[in-house]
Amino acid sequence: MIELDSGDTLNIHLKEDAQGRDRVELLLQQCTLALTPHQARVLATELIMAVNRAEVRNNLKNSQNMVRGAQSPNQKRGLFSQAFAR
Repeated sequence: MIELDSGDTLNIHLKEDAQGRDRVELLLQQCTLALTPHQARVLATELIMAVNRAEVRNNLKNSQNMVRGAQSPNQKRGLFSQAFAR
């Protein structure tokens, strides 16, 4: 069970269909999504890739903010202005 921000829950179960084949069921409110193991694996891969992109984006934003906050106005001019200032 996964609790969502809206207070709802997402439940994931392994079930057998009428022909005895495995299905991964995702239940959200009154909606049920029955996936084959392959479909569930593809969905999981897509979710993981999306989460990784979000984490990378967040880390880039945080590192850029840290670099900007650590530099003084004189350091922001660029490489050449720093070299000639010596």
